[in-house]
Amino acid sequence: MAKKSSVARNSKRALLAVKYAALRTRLKAVLGNPKSTDREFFDARRQLTELPRNSSPIRVRNRCSITGRPRGFHGRFGVSRLVLREMVAGGYIPGVMKSSW
Repeated sequence: MAKKSSVARNSKRALLAVKYAALRTRLKAVLGNPKSTDREFFDARRQLTELPRNSSPIRVRNRCSITGRPRGFHGRFGVSRLVLREMVAGGYIPGVMKSSW
C-alpha cells in the first residue's frame, strides 16, 4: 500500500492538470504557430512558465487504483501487476486467464 500523502499529492496534480489544460493548450498553440509575432510568442512563453509546475500533465503519475502502487501499472485495467494477478487468479476479470506452462 502506498503512502496516503503520495496518493494525495498525485491526485492534487491530476486536478491541477485538468484545471489548467485549456490555458496550457491555448498558450502552446501560440508557441507552435509560425505566424505569431515575437511579442505574442514571448508573452505566451512567460505565461507558460508562470503556471504551477504541478499543472503539467506529464507530472501526473499512473498509480494502481486499489493499492496506489506507482510501479508495475497496467494501463488497460488501471491496476498494478500484483493486483492484476490476484484478480485474474480469482476470476474477477472476464476473458483473461493466468498463464501456466
